[in-house]
Amino acid sequence: MPLYPLLLAPIYKEKVWGGRTLERFGRALPGGPETPIGESWELADLAATSPSGGGGEAAYSVIRNGPLMKRTIGEVIRDFGPVVTGSMTLAPDGSFPLLFKYLDARENLSVQVHPSEAYAADHPDAHLKSEAWYVVAADPGATIYRGVVEGTDPDRFRAAIEDGSVADLLNREPAEAGQCIYLPSGTVHALGAGVLVAEVQTASDTTFRVFDWGRTDRELHVDQAMACIEFAPVAEEAATPGEAAADGDWVTRPLVACEHFRMSEWNALSESMHTFASDELSVLMIIRGSATLSWGEETRRTLSVTAGDTVLLPAGLASVDVGAEEDLTLLEVTPPRNDR
Repeated sequence: MPLYPLLLAPIYKEKVWGGRTLERFGRALPGGPETPIGESWELADLAATSPSGGGGEAAYSVIRNGPLMKRTIGEVIRDFGPVVTGSMTLAPDGSFPLLFKYLDARENLSVQVHPSEAYAADHPDAHLKSEAWYVVAADPGATIYRGVVEGTDPDRFRAAIEDGSVADLLNREPAEAGQCIYLPSGTVHALGAGVLVAEVQTASDTTFRVFDWGRTDRELHVDQAMACIEFAPVAEEAATPGEAAADGDWVTRPLVACEHFRMSEWNALSESMHTFASDELSVLMIIRGSATLSWGEETRRTLSVTAGDTVLLPAGLASVDVGAEEDLTLLEVTPPRNDR
């Protein structure tokens, strides 16, 4: 069976800090108007999740278009292999190695850290989680916290945890739409209230919380976090956005180039067509606007996508034409280059 762009169904996660901002995408969110939906898992292939991250249950994204409708992405990968994944290195268990989300922070997320390489090496149940946030929308004055202020040592940081002044020891920066923030494992961080981000990360949800802004109903993991936090300045080289470059009526901007994935932003300047051609798998997250995808050599087929949609382009497709129908912004995520 010829493969085609795979449109994925979201998996919603209720979070105490969440909101209903994803309704702006025209989504019918679960629960009532006060149910706080903090996360939408757009592409997931996890046999299990940690209680602190996803709630302990498995999370498998389901395809919602075409002949493979209702099948999970993991089943398709197992059945089709490199025709889908190309040269992408899968997780040791054969699952998809990345997790794609939207995060809607109505309130501050906990101050948290994900396992460092050294911690993960000594604790088989803990997994690295390096991630990138792309700010989709932000309220005026909204903030992102990333890394500790210069001169902070473990003793001072632990004391701040105990007296509730942790935020004073975190670097904070304004959250602005179009901003990209890379957070390698070991970076202490928090997403501030009033921010909606698209998140691309390694397929792990191991999270150690050190401070929860006065909330008392969730477990903290202070000792584990202190063993993981990187107290040196945050490394910038993997995620210093490159210069925007014109490609016909489209503009592209490289955002992240790390050992786990590459991510770029694409903006259409008009109702025009762009061909995404590659023998590698890619994932498109439609951030704003809408488009029509078309593919096939003898018989052209089409798929309409709109803001909030996430679609996987199998490696075997070779090329897909994306026709912008409105003011279009999308993220393209591909495997890392082998020459890094």
